[in-house]
Amino acid sequence: MMVARIAKGIALAALALALASCGGRQPLKPAQGQRLPAVPVGAATAPTAAQLIQPSIQARPERNVELLTQSKERGDDPFNVPPEHDPR
Repeated sequence: MMVARIAKGIALAALALALASCGGRQPLKPAQGQRLPAVPVGAATAPTAAQLIQPSIQARPERNVELLTQSKERGDDPFNVPPEHDPR
């Protein structure tokens, strides 16, 4: 019973690996009858397909790993009041 379950798992993993590895490797092109987007305002040339799928810095900002290098003592918050006892 256990051997059959392991064999099924290995077969499923092999099938998933085979399906994942059969993707196309050609460069991206617009569909038949379609064009790439127009040239953006201020750009000299139209972006290529590879440039269009690459995320911008705004979409994928760099992460700062040292968050506590400039930490400061928190000041008094005048709006940090306890809740009312009898809210009505």
